[in-house]
Order: sequence, then structure tokens, then C-alpha cells
Amino acid sequence: MIIANNVSKQFGSLKALNNFSVTCNKGECIALIGPNGSGKTTFIKTILGMVVCDSGFVTVNGFNIKNDWKYRSKIGYMPQTGRYPENMTIGQVLEMMQDIRGEKNQNNLDEDLIERFEIKNLLHKRMRTLSGGTRQKISAALAFLFNPDLLILDEPTAGLDPLSSEILKEKIIEEKKKGKLILITSHILSELDDLVTQVIYMQDGCLCFHKTIEQLKEDTGQTKLAKAIAQVMLKQ
Repeated sequence: MIIANNVSKQFGSLKALNNFSVTCNKGECIALIGPNGSGKTTFIKTILGMVVCDSGFVTVNGFNIKNDWKYRSKIGYMPQTGRYPENMTIGQVLEMMQDIRGEKNQNNLDEDLIERFEIKNLLHKRMRTLSGGTRQKISAALAFLFNPDLLILDEPTAGLDPLSSEILKEKIIEEKKKGKLILITSHILSELDDLVTQVIYMQDGCLCFHKTIEQLKEDTGQTKLAKAIAQVMLKQ
């Protein structure tokens, strides 16, 4: 579903991506892991079309994203920190996003998280009054709302209470079973043990490895993702 081929991106003297190549297929939940400054955010922004690579190319569903902006309609993106018009209500934000996507009043909307997070009871609340955790719920609901084929979740459980975190993880597992591709970045690796099927590890803009979770655990002799990655980092 996603193919990155020799993608490079430089900001001044910083090589954010250095001949980065990877293939991500449907039905997988892939953890994108690496130390700060490893290129994870640049890679995500490249997929989203927010960063244009200097060389190489990225395809989504077989289409070169450089020539086809419409592919973005198949992506659900949950940023690490959601920023919304402070004076708008939750209900207005949801309506605005449906207008922007051109999918208002469509029958294929996925309102599961809106229901499970009980967001419908909060539609009158203005964004400026919301806690960080409630903003995360709104971001999660919006990421899944348009029933996308590809989900990119940046630190999705950060700020969520334990119950909401479990609800979101259950939703991620359900969507993976439907054959969707899910990319997750997180520094809380213990949250990913029950979710991910593969791990992409990046450092200095390069791909260090792309392995199944089973292969990573076998190679490191560890049963937990956090300990496996810690062992990898010690050897880098």
C-alpha cells in the first residue's frame, strides 16, 4: 500500500531522510520507532504530502503521491497535538471537517469512537475549554471518522485515561483485522505490545531494520517490545 523508494530529504545541513526505502502492506499495524531526530516525523509528513522529498518517490495504492493529491482522502491522520479553532464547539469542528472532506451526511462515516468516547454528550463544548485528553479523543474520532484505508497515528494514547486508551487500542485492532494499514509512532512502547505486527526502526534518516514483531523478539531474545528496542538502541 505504501512504497517509499530511495527517499531523501535535506533541511540545510540536516539529512532528515537518507535514501530511505520501505514497503508497508495492508492488514498490518506497524510501529515506526527511533530516537528523536531519526526522521520519523519527516517520513510521516512525506506520506501526507506536507514535505516534498528531494529525491526518490512515495507511492500509496500504486499512485505516485507527487502527481495525485486525491490519495489523501484515503488517509486518517491523528497528530500528536491536535490544534483546532478555539472558539468553535466540538460539534462545529466535526461538521467543518466533514465539509472539508466533502463527506457530510454520508452513510459510510465511522462514528464508533464518537459513541464509545461519549463525544455526543460534549458537542456544545468549545474547544478552548477542553482538557488535553478530550482533545486527543476528538483527534482520534476524526482520524477514524472517514473510514480510511490508511491510518497514521502519532502518539495516539498520550494524555488518554486508561479506559479511553483501551477503547482506542481495541479500535486499532478492529481496523487492522479489516485489512487496513496502520502506522503508529509512540515513545510508550509498552502500549504497542498487543497492537503491532511489524516494527520499522529508523536512525539518522536511514532504515535500520523492518521486521515482524516475532522476528524482532527472536533476534533480541526479549518478549516485550520495549526491552527489545532498548537492546537494539544499546547496540547502535
